[in-house]
Amino acid sequence: MADLTLLDSLSDIPAADWDAVAAPEQAEGRPVDPFTTHRFLSALEVSRSTGAGSGWQARPLVLRDEGKLLAATPLYVKSHSQGEYIFDHGWADALERAGGRYYPKLQIAVPFTPATGRRFLGPDAYRETLWQGAIAVTAQNRLSSLHATFCTAEEAEVLAGVEGTLHRVTQQFHWENRGYSAFDDFLADLSSRKRKMIRKERETARASGLTIRVLTGDEIEPQHWDAFWAFYQDTGSRKWGTPYLTRKAFTCFHETMRDDMLLVLAFNGERPVAGALNFIGRETLYGRYWGCIEDHPCLHFELCYYQAIDWAITHGLQRVEAGAQGEHKLARGYLPVETHSIHWIAEPSFRTAVDRYLQAERRAVGEEIEVLTSYGPFRKAEGRE
Repeated sequence: MADLTLLDSLSDIPAADWDAVAAPEQAEGRPVDPFTTHRFLSALEVSRSTGAGSGWQARPLVLRDEGKLLAATPLYVKSHSQGEYIFDHGWADALERAGGRYYPKLQIAVPFTPATGRRFLGPDAYRETLWQGAIAVTAQNRLSSLHATFCTAEEAEVLAGVEGTLHRVTQQFHWENRGYSAFDDFLADLSSRKRKMIRKERETARASGLTIRVLTGDEIEPQHWDAFWAFYQDTGSRKWGTPYLTRKAFTCFHETMRDDMLLVLAFNGERPVAGALNFIGRETLYGRYWGCIEDHPCLHFELCYYQAIDWAITHGLQRVEAGAQGEHKLARGYLPVETHSIHWIAEPSFRTAVDRYLQAERRAVGEEIEVLTSYGPFRKAEGRE
């Protein structure tokens, strides 16, 4: 008979067993989602980016039958709401003002990674078992809430039917490959004004005299991570205080995931001065981190957006996900799309209040997506989809 178990660490389960449910397609090539693989999640643990003192304590929830892994979900005990990108700080404040305690809570997620992917790993038939099991853990430990963030739309729609489950809709900006064979094909799809703007921004970035190198696999050398660490620290300290990843995380990524990464670096002579890190999925390029130690006009747009689009087109990928937030991405070919999460809140009256908020938020997000899409950069050609 199948049973659910909470593990103390991802190291408690062999990589092959985890990946058999997280990314079985790896047997035939690149995983659809690199972030739920054992090598990514374990790199966060080994590097102490998650674990004691981080506010992210891994407690993977697994479903086994006579020792055989059937399904799993990456579950974390959270002592704050940092590094999630589905913002619930207001919920925490409201509950604590009312005399409740919001933290710790449970989170089904990939830490520090606002990328949509499956959160209930294994056959679809086990999704509800995992979610119900996580709810039971939340209730038994008298925790305030359970959250599964950046799950797929299908997971959200199916599990929203579980009693007490709330469905949240937010948005991101993604670039879609509409059958382009070259970057110029993408430009030809844009309005004249936006096409000229992008060309001007690329020319401005190139006029800086920097050399741009696009690296993956064994082309990425250990010293490149020393440079990128400086870029990452600069961005992290300016945007959210303490960077989430440790320096060792990049060493771990290099050891186990360099074929899954695309590193775009700008050099001033022989010295790297800026960079953008992407992760490569089977159909999607995921833009994750950017930073610089020299400021150059339009370099951020070139390294983060245009180089990513160019590489995705060349390698036949279907989309580029450029991370959380940023309406400035709209003018550069990234259109708004829905992102999904599901939530279970223990206190009934608080759950009702959050549900009312989420219903209003869903309507607002839908209206905003409609408006933003109408202002998109693409030509309004007759018959265009």
